[in-house]
Amino acid sequence: MTADAPERAPRVLIADDQMLIRTGFRLILTARGIEVAGEAADGAEAVAAVRDLRPDVVLMDIRMPVMDGLEATRHILAAAPDCRVLMLTTFDLDRYVYTALSLGASGFLLKDVTPEHLAAAVRLVGTGDALLAPQITRRLVERYAAEAERTHAPVPDGLTALTPREREVLTLMGRGLSNGELAAELVLSEATVKSHVARIFAKLGLRDRAQAVVLAYETGLVRPGDQPRRRADGN
Repeated sequence: MTADAPERAPRVLIADDQMLIRTGFRLILTARGIEVAGEAADGAEAVAAVRDLRPDVVLMDIRMPVMDGLEATRHILAAAPDCRVLMLTTFDLDRYVYTALSLGASGFLLKDVTPEHLAAAVRLVGTGDALLAPQITRRLVERYAAEAERTHAPVPDGLTALTPREREVLTLMGRGLSNGELAAELVLSEATVKSHVARIFAKLGLRDRAQAVVLAYETGLVRPGDQPRRRADGN
């Protein structure tokens, strides 16, 4: 593929127990050139469909019969680690979204998402990135991190291998900063920030930014209420 060639649109599986939601999302995505590989009405069907259809992205409702979206996400990512899961929820502070991010989901969408945002989110996650709205995600993680079953996760071996700069980048990611904001905060180019982020993911075995945010909280690098530091010039 040449540098000018368009990226292939991801193939999507829609998992939701409401037929109207599935139908609406299918129409929105196909109208924007995104293939819907299949649908599932519950978590068990979603697990089976991922095995059979190998979609790139799963739009996963959290609350479904037979098997809920959390358990389905656990099974899917264990069997198909390259698959990306976007959680669908009615509330932006749904406590189960935090658990989903911990399990490896790449982000979440409200069910009243606009058609344009839905298509853009699927394409973004399909490239391997995570869908994180910094303010909402930070509130979400802060609210439920302290209520997790363990107060702090065991520190991964790779965390000790991070350089001081990489630990700083990971901490700021945990506080919700985007790559552009990280570049401004640390007075680095965005390309350099991306290199740091890639090395952090490799050393810690992280799938994406969503897992980095959760890890930063669960290991105590970031605590609820922490705010990004500012440079001495006040910018």
